Parts: sequence; structure tokens; C-alpha cells
Amino acid sequence: MDSRLRTVGAFVTLAVVWGFSFLSIAVGLESLAPLLFAAFRYDVAAVVLLGYALVRGVDWAPTAPADAAAVVAGGVFLVSANGFLFVGQQTVPSGVAAIMQSLVPIVTSLWALALLPEERVSGAGAVGIGLGFVGVALVVRPDPTNLLGGDAVGRLLILAQVTSAALGGVLIQRAKPTLDRAALSGWSMLLGGLLLHAGSAGLGEAFALPTTTIGWLAVGYLGVFATGLAFFIYYWLLETRGALETSLVAYLVPVVATVAGVVVLGEEITVLTVVGFGVVFLGFVLLKRRAIAALVDEVGRAVERPGD
Repeated sequence: MDSRLRTVGAFVTLAVVWGFSFLSIAVGLESLAPLLFAAFRYDVAAVVLLGYALVRGVDWAPTAPADAAAVVAGGVFLVSANGFLFVGQQTVPSGVAAIMQSLVPIVTSLWALALLPEERVSGAGAVGIGLGFVGVALVVRPDPTNLLGGDAVGRLLILAQVTSAALGGVLIQRAKPTLDRAALSGWSMLLGGLLLHAGSAGLGEAFALPTTTIGWLAVGYLGVFATGLAFFIYYWLLETRGALETSLVAYLVPVVATVAGVVVLGEEITVLTVVGFGVVFLGFVLLKRRAIAALVDEVGRAVERPGD
């Protein structure tokens, strides 16, 4: 029972920490330029994670080709592409931005089919992938007569971030790195942060440290808690509960982010956006139905086991 309580506690904590990250981005964008803000987030996270790896005394230098490839994949596609999220959230409500992240497991499956030869998809799985994109279309809802109007561009930028993050995860898996996870993530965030600083300078954003308390708090929260602390919880769940159960956090994070955005920022979430989220989740269930059935069976056996 204690083990299950720890798992549930870690799962909820991760969902809350990540859910509030979208609120923190929205608040920080009021005083910080988007790419510079994103760069600061990963600067802080890189210091936290590389410092932790150094204190632990692990082999933390990415000298092997596979480790270097994973660092580049993580830095370019997972980290620096988050700049799209920060730019997109200038116009897109934090709850909608979080809902769009629920497409990551489905897009990851598509990239895996293309890049990992061992991956296969059934007919029902293909339907699930299709439903995922129907769901995100309901969330994005581009207007053919005004593709650049409203927050359509922001939503498309967040979709680009989702696509890039999914690709980064698959490329890291393909590289098969052996480097300590904290070090691997720390180097990826350092590289991604440098790329974001370069992008910020290239777009003419003036370099400036946060000038408000809320700006410092947003950077600190995102770097230390939503990235550094979240890393430890996420990988602990991966090791103890597996990738499928851990990926389900992607469907709780939008709930936290939406509630926070509505309560704190007065954001509005349309019924069609909620329906789109439901369609994405249904697509995920179809795509991963066998693994979900096995997970449900495992949980049922654990509950029935005497003495638990």
C-alpha cells in the first residue's frame, strides 16, 4: 500500500508541477521576451541537473558518440524547440497550450514508426492516430479564410513544439545513450539554452534579467521545479511504473493547467476545445489499448494480492 501511495503521490505531484508551468509561462511573458524567458528556464535547469550529476560523482561527460548524439537530439528538438511554446503562449491560453501537449504520445508513435524499425502499428492503432489529429484539429481550429488571425499562429507554433518534442524523444531512444540521465538532461538543456539565447539575439530581443519579482519567480519555478524536480519524479516513475503509466500524466496536466488558468488568469476554455481533448485521449486509448489492458490487469492483481 505504501508503494502505491508513493506512486500516486509522485504522479499527482508531477502533474501539478507541470500543470502550473503553463501558468508560470503566461505570467512570466508579461515582463520577459519569450525566447529569452525560455533560455533562462533551461539555464537554471542545466545548473541544477549538471550540479546534481557532479555531486553524485557519476560519469557525466558525453564522450561516447551515442551520448553526444542524444545530447544534440535533446538540446535541439526537445529543449530549444520549446521556444515555440513560449512564443505561442503569448496569444494562446495556458490551458489550451497544455491540452495540445496531450498529442505528444501519439506523435511520438508516428516518429517511432518512421525511425525505429521494431515499431509496428495495427489497424486500430492507425485509427487511434487519426483520432488524435482530429482532436488536435478541434483544439487548433484554423480558419481557412484567416489563417494568420486570432491565436491560430500561436496554436500552430505550439503544434510545431509538440512535433519536435516527440521527434527528440524518439531520436534519444534511437541513439541508446549510456550517460547518467541527470547529466544527459543537463547537457541537453545547456545546449538548448544556448540555442535559445542565439535565437533570442537573432530576433532582436534585448537581453535583460527579470526586472520584477514575478519574473524571477517564474524563471525559478520553471527551472528548479517544473524542470529540475520534475526530471527526478519523471524518471523515478519511468523506472518503477514504466513508460505507459508515466505517459498518462500527459492527460492530467491539462486539467491542472486549465483550472489554474481559469482561476488565476480568468482564461476561457471552449466546449469544443474540451471535446478535442477527449478525442485525443480516445485516440491514445485505441493506439495503446493492449498495453492499457495489461496495465489494468496488473493493477487488478496488485489490489487482490493479500497483505497489500
